[in-house]
Amino acid sequence: MAMNTKDSGGEDDVMGEINVTPLVDVMLVLLVVFIVTAPLLTQAVHVNLPKTAETAPPEEKEAVYISVDAKGKVFIDKTEIALEAFESELLTRKAADPEIALNLNADDAVQYGTVAKVMSSIERSGITKLSVLTIPGK
Repeated sequence: MAMNTKDSGGEDDVMGEINVTPLVDVMLVLLVVFIVTAPLLTQAVHVNLPKTAETAPPEEKEAVYISVDAKGKVFIDKTEIALEAFESELLTRKAADPEIALNLNADDAVQYGTVAKVMSSIERSGITKLSVLTIPGK
């Protein structure tokens, strides 16, 4: 919005500046309103919860790490195991813990066939929780 001002020289000058003070005032009021109402929004419904005896949280089981190094050697939790005995070891571990979870680490230089054999052994053993670990990059 332009505003005319008259000087003693008689020329009409246009004021090209914006007064930001009202804008800052409005923004500060909105900020205060937000700061006051935000904590109220987190617990909109007040409920009196019943008191019970404490229970222990469920145990979080750590996943078993399966590693294949660059030479094609297979490891279960840092213990080397022959590829022929790998599937039977997985079956034994699954029998002990039906909810077993595996993390598969394979070296970048390992042959694809070795990793495919490891993954097919995991599938045949009936383990469904498998994570393939990688490093984020390009």
